[in-house]
Amino acid sequence: MSRYALVVDDVRVAATTIAQALELLGYETEIAFGSRPALESLARRIPDVILLDINMPGVDGVEVCRHLRREPRTASVPIIAMSTEVQPDTIARVRQAGANIFLPKPIEIEVLERTLKGLLAGKAHIASSPPNPRE
Repeated sequence: MSRYALVVDDVRVAATTIAQALELLGYETEIAFGSRPALESLARRIPDVILLDINMPGVDGVEVCRHLRREPRTASVPIIAMSTEVQPDTIARVRQAGANIFLPKPIEIEVLERTLKGLLAGKAHIASSPPNPRE
């Protein structure tokens, strides 16, 4: 049984690249190009994992993350927050919003694979860097 991932990013190239990496890792993927399309997608189907860009126009990824954590259907879905912005205050906002982990963009496929394995094995935690491969 394949796993299903939702990629939420307003930048088409970034979203497509991440979705392609997920597909190489055996995931069925859907791309939502922004907050509203993400919420519409989640109304239809709940993914095994959500990759959520933080910097989006309108409702940003932090607000989407807060919303997902308040909703019973998505409260326990692992969320990987991602951004090119890696300042400590950004990571703190992501932590407070309820993301499981933060990955800086661009995301290498090896880092994504280790992160997904860790999340799905129950080692979900907030971090400013990818999990240690020796964990």
